[in-house]
Amino acid sequence: MFDVVKPVTNDFFQWAYFLFVRYWPLFFNGIKATLLIALSGTILGLLIGLLVGGVRATKVNRTDTLLARWSKRLLHLASSIYIEVFRGTPMMVQAVFIYYSLKPALGWSPMTAGIVIVSINTGAYMAEIIRAGIQSVPSGQSEAALSLGMTPWQSMMNIILPQAIRNAFPAIGNEFVVNIKDSSVLNVISVTEVYFQTSSVAGTFFKFKEAFFVAASIYLVLTFTTTRILAIIEKRLDSTMGVSGSQTVPKAIVKHHGDKEY
Repeated sequence: MFDVVKPVTNDFFQWAYFLFVRYWPLFFNGIKATLLIALSGTILGLLIGLLVGGVRATKVNRTDTLLARWSKRLLHLASSIYIEVFRGTPMMVQAVFIYYSLKPALGWSPMTAGIVIVSINTGAYMAEIIRAGIQSVPSGQSEAALSLGMTPWQSMMNIILPQAIRNAFPAIGNEFVVNIKDSSVLNVISVTEVYFQTSSVAGTFFKFKEAFFVAASIYLVLTFTTTRILAIIEKRLDSTMGVSGSQTVPKAIVKHHGDKEY
């Protein structure tokens, strides 16, 4: 299966085809690692973003107690520092620093470290995406929920966040696509994703252009397919929830008070 004939000429496409066919198991392993990192990092980053973005969107009210006001200010400060640090530094630098700093204590593998690093980095971007999504929901929705007896927590979880995530879904999907490509920087800590495997293949015959043409094609297929899938999901969400979300009191508020509607 792998005994393909090595090209006798320097034809670019023949060499690219030869490298792909001969070393497809390496490319396939790289694809699996890339998708695992991108998907895990995006999901965990979204969870981090929901937490940090919710904190960022929380307002300090005059009616709050002194302790509550100071707690909110401290959380705002901590979340701002986190976002600025991880959005303001390259992920390659973050990967090297975090991996080698914590390796003596954690003894973690490059793959585990890669997922953690991508998750933390993505969380900083997701936090701003979620914050913008929360602020895009009309304030009347929250006021209506509170007036019907919901707590601020119930209002956020049942009314605000579902609409915020829907409004921010295109940006969330874009982060997944970005993570597929940005996972390549993790080769600096020896994560065996597509870029790392391609470098190994290229060095075998010193055909770097041909090998990285194969890698570029793989990345293009992955991102194009992902984009199309996300577009289908977004279209279905539009048909279910409405293109811009409901501007009236959501059904969740009505259900909160049984059959009695307001």
